[in-house]
This record gives sequence, C-alpha cells and structure tokens, in this order.
Amino acid sequence: MQAIFMVGEQRSGSNLLRLIMNESSSIAAPHPPHILQRFMPLLPLYGDLNAQKNFKRLIEDVCRLVELNPVPWDKVKLNRKEILERCKEKSLIAVYGTVMDLYAEAHNASAWMCKSMQNIKWADEINRYFDKPKYVYLYRDPRDVTLSFTKAVIGEKHPYFIAKQWNELQRLCISQLIENGKDTVFPLSYESLLESPESIVKELCQFLDIKFSAEMLNFHKSKEAERSAKSSSLWENLSQPIKPNNSKKFLNELTTEEIKIIESITGNVMDSLGYERAAIQKGEELNFSDEQIEQFAMENAQAKAKNSSKVDPEDLKRRQMQTGFLTQIEEKLSA
Repeated sequence: MQAIFMVGEQRSGSNLLRLIMNESSSIAAPHPPHILQRFMPLLPLYGDLNAQKNFKRLIEDVCRLVELNPVPWDKVKLNRKEILERCKEKSLIAVYGTVMDLYAEAHNASAWMCKSMQNIKWADEINRYFDKPKYVYLYRDPRDVTLSFTKAVIGEKHPYFIAKQWNELQRLCISQLIENGKDTVFPLSYESLLESPESIVKELCQFLDIKFSAEMLNFHKSKEAERSAKSSSLWENLSQPIKPNNSKKFLNELTTEEIKIIESITGNVMDSLGYERAAIQKGEELNFSDEQIEQFAMENAQAKAKNSSKVDPEDLKRRQMQTGFLTQIEEKLSA
C-alpha cells in the first residue's frame, strides 16, 4: 500500500487538494483525525507498548478518535482485534499505518493520502516505518495564510504566532525536499494550483504514478465534498469549483504593520519559495522584544476568545467530541 503524506501548513488549500486526489480511483484521502499530531505528545503516558495491555489501550484510543472525527469516515469499520493482528510492530506509527490501510482497502484504493499537515514533524519515523513514502509539500503565501487563520474557527489569531508556525513547518518541508529530492517530495504552491489546476494535477498524478482523470477537477460535486462543506465553516467553499483569484487578499485586508511582522519572521523562506516582499526588505527585518511578544500573546488570547463566541454551535460540538476525548485520555493515563 502506497503511503502519501500532504505536508505544510493548514489554510493552504489542503482540503481542496485532498478532495481532488480523493476523486482518483487509486487514492483514498479521508478527512484526517490527526493521529500522530494528537497522540505523539500522549505516548509516554501509555508506558511500555510491548506490554499487550498498553498497546491494546493505544489501539482502542486511536480508533475512538477516528470514530469521533468531525467529518466521519465512510465504508470502514475499525476492528480492534484485526488492527492488533496486522500491526508490524508495537508502535503508534504502526497503528496509524494500519488504520489508514484499512480505510484505503475499504475504498478499493491502492494508496492513501493523509493531509495531516504537521506530520512533517515526524518525518524520521515515517521514513523508517513506511516503504518509500511520498510527500506532497503544499505551500501558500504566509500573508494569505495568516489572513485565513484570523478568520478561521481554529488556530492562532495574531500574525506573530501564525507566521512563527508557518516558518517552522516550511523549513521542515524544505529540509525533507533537500534531503530526499523530487523523487520523494513534490513541491506545490497553492497559487499555481489555482492558476493551472489541470496541468498541476496532471504533474502530481505523474509523480504519484497514477492515472489522471478529468473527474478529479469536479471534486466539488462529490459526496465527500458535500459532507465536508456541511461539517464546518472552515470548508464551506469545498462544494464550489476552484476560485482562480483566491490569492493576494492580504494586500487589502492586512495592515502594513501586520505584513511587516509576517515578513520579518518568514522573509527568508518567502524568498526561497518565490514570494515577493511587500513591506520589509531583506536585511531590514524587525526584531521583537520580550515585552512585544508578551503583548502579542495577550492580543492573540483575546482574539481567540472573541472568535470562539462566533463559532457555529454544531461545528463546536463536533470538535469538542475529539478534544474532550483527548482530555479524558490524558487525565486517565496521568492518574
């Protein structure tokens, strides 16, 4: 089973690309429950996974997280005993891989794509466990990513913290590209996907060694797109065709000061990815004092609190099912 990892930062068109690739008969690309991102920090609490009891507990918890996903997985039933028997080793990465394999098999696919973007943080573990994994490195202008996060129901809200995370994730992805080359990592900008969707998707299909189908560009008509769009305001555009002009919105919607903060943090990576600076020239980047960062943190917390009051109650309820479950796990294991 071919394992494909979409990596980068959220709010970069990852769900759009997921739905496009999901329309290929070769690839199963479910909405991600972020298994590695959520369980890696909890892993020490499970103790020695060579102990059958501990490993079974991990399998049960991972399966339950998937079953609580805001966009439910269809066609697959996660049989805990089968997962235990199929795991090639007693590790989180083995449980994760087995769960993804089961989803792909249920959809008669020869490969699966996971769009848990922060998986790049565990690339060493992924490269160790999976046989010739492939990465799709999807990136977007950090200023538009920042603007998108400020409007979203998830994530940080202050440009300083959004830019810091974007920068970290891009550096990890670029490092993976340098180390493993374009046979393993396919770099793809969100802007190029908007401008030339057919040619870009054809290139990606060639990289993944799968057949291109024109139906892939009609992703917005799929049942998966409909289910995703209805699940959250984050994905309401997924039931519509690609919007070619959905870029450079930051020029009209971010302040000059916000752009300066972003470019001061991300400028070098922006340069390497071909994004033109708008407010800060190379060598003129701002430095931020501890007092300024503390002020940014306070403003970030206030913006998050204000934003949470605007979240659709049903959307919030779906998200709290997973976050509440993870909190229960941590409390029980710590006790």
